[in-house]
Amino acid sequence: MSREAIFWMQILVGVGVFSLMATWYLWPRLIRFPVKSALTLLLWVQVFRYVGMTLLVEGMIDPEMPHSLLRDGAYGDLLAAALAFASILALRHGLRGAIALVWIANSWAFADVLNVLRSIITSNVASYNLESIWFIYTFYAPLVVVSSLMIFLVLLKSRSWCDATVRN
Repeated sequence: MSREAIFWMQILVGVGVFSLMATWYLWPRLIRFPVKSALTLLLWVQVFRYVGMTLLVEGMIDPEMPHSLLRDGAYGDLLAAALAFASILALRHGLRGAIALVWIANSWAFADVLNVLRSIITSNVASYNLESIWFIYTFYAPLVVVSSLMIFLVLLKSRSWCDATVRN
């Protein structure tokens, strides 16, 4: 099996495994939490995206990789991490606009993932020497995708979710 095939297989399997774990184990427990607590829990996954700054550390990745891909990925991840952390603080302190901030943070985070995915495809990233970054792409990125999708689900269901908790 080629390097590229292994790379994409690992990403797809990662998304599948994290999706099953989320569906079978996390979601049934998550829906028992208040919306703000559920969002906070899911946002923590995004906070660790500061790890993407590793793309800018000399010697950590193939110097032949396009600099624009590395720069966009690193700073996009850093902004996603900062917005996620700001959202957590806003939710924890009950600030007005906290849910709006979560929408902004998660929309940015998901758009950034899609942009990186586009760059990975167009630059054939798997053909480069990724060193330890390989694991960010094949393990952590699928977790980020599933977390983002779950955050969107919570946000979209929050109205009915709140109504259900009031009735209980």
